[in-house]
Amino acid sequence: MAAALSVITLPVYAGEDKIQTGIYVNDMNLSGLSAGEARDKVNAYVDSFGDAQITLNAVEGGTISTTASELGLKWGNESILDEAANFGRDGDVLRCYKELKDLEYKNKVYKVEFEFDKNKIRTLIEENADQYNQEAVNATLVKTEDGFKITEGQTGVAVDVQASTNAVYDHLMADWNGENCSIDLVVTTQEPKGSEEDLAKVKDVLGTFTTSYSTSGGARSGNVVNGCNLINGTTLYPGDEFSAYEAVSPFSQENGYYMAASYLNGQVVDSLGGGICQVTTTLYNAVLLSELEVTERYNHSMIVTYVDPSADAAIAESSGKDFKFKNNLEYPVYIEGITTPEKQVTFTIYGVETRDSAREVAYESVILEKTVPDTEVINVDEGQPVGYCSVQSAHIGYKAQLWKVVRENGVEVSREQINSSSYMKTPRSATVGVASPDEGARNAILAAVATNSIDEVKAVAGAYKAAADAAAAQAAADAAAAQAAADAAAQQQAPPPAQ
Repeated sequence: MAAALSVITLPVYAGEDKIQTGIYVNDMNLSGLSAGEARDKVNAYVDSFGDAQITLNAVEGGTISTTASELGLKWGNESILDEAANFGRDGDVLRCYKELKDLEYKNKVYKVEFEFDKNKIRTLIEENADQYNQEAVNATLVKTEDGFKITEGQTGVAVDVQASTNAVYDHLMADWNGENCSIDLVVTTQEPKGSEEDLAKVKDVLGTFTTSYSTSGGARSGNVVNGCNLINGTTLYPGDEFSAYEAVSPFSQENGYYMAASYLNGQVVDSLGGGICQVTTTLYNAVLLSELEVTERYNHSMIVTYVDPSADAAIAESSGKDFKFKNNLEYPVYIEGITTPEKQVTFTIYGVETRDSAREVAYESVILEKTVPDTEVINVDEGQPVGYCSVQSAHIGYKAQLWKVVRENGVEVSREQINSSSYMKTPRSATVGVASPDEGARNAILAAVATNSIDEVKAVAGAYKAAADAAAAQAAADAAAAQAAADAAAQQQAPPPAQ
């Protein structure tokens, strides 16, 4: 007799597109729901935690408040929905039979996992942590009449953005239960530079240099004084680099500057801060004498008169010129800048003198080439009246070098080239006005221009300006006399005062 075949009949608990009875996600019963309905239900559940308050603890009691949704909260393990929808249907017959039979005695529960957006966490910290950061304040020196006074530094604290991002993300992914929570950010400390012991040693003059601005007008003099004051009192520690541009900018009225003459494209023009390069040049020479390391230096476009060729240091916002140097010594240095009523500016650099007393450092300017302009340039300006004449002096062109000379006990032991500089030549130039309703006056000034002589143009323009000034003065006098006569006539016609 043949053996009988056993047939397993699978129980049916739900339609093909419905989730079996007894399937849960957390506390949510998904029985009889379609996959889409179940997805909506779980998403709504996850979204319900979006308003949970998350507080990030920053520096010294500072906090950053946010919500779970603002940190990109979402459902992190959506794959469990596919498992729930296919439970009892996916696999061999025996497995499906067992799963469905198990549901008769015990519910199948899947757990929701939350997920967060790490980029959103980082952005939130980046945008809000700075307000709580405190930069370290180095100990500083202040020179007084009684010597140097030491001001203690302050420890700096700052939020480590990358480490804090990782800490917040890891906590939310592993430990967050959907409730309000508080998470500490990672804070680092920065110790200030400078000890009282080291700063107390700073008392020796390493280098000092003075230039005169006695020929400067009020505006340029004000710029020299302002720039000097902005640099005065700087303490530089070993390895620190000083930027003159950063110290004295911005060039604005709010920062204490006036309109004064400066160089631009071979011309002398008025600009805010004109004259500031005399400040940086004076400092440059003090730095050289102190033998600090010059890391960036530019010469002027045209020669200056307050130092020898190649001994200048220009800064310019438009062309990106800066003067920078580094404290390459073992001890801090202090920069003192002063100006006097006699219009002298002096920079003195103090530090710890470690050089041999028999060693002497000097700098020599060597002119390699000198080019004298042999022409004059006259420009006519149709917008200016006859009589206007603005003259700019010629500038001699130079090529020069600066050499460092070291002597020991009066004997030269080394000679080293420090820099090389080229200064453009510019001819004497004049801008003359030619606008006039008087054709004769216009022709006269144009005839003077045709001589190519600035002195001839000045003479003709001066004569017309004098005549115009005299006419204006006479017109003003006539107007005043007429007004006086009118006032007198009005006084005579006025009725007598009431008795």
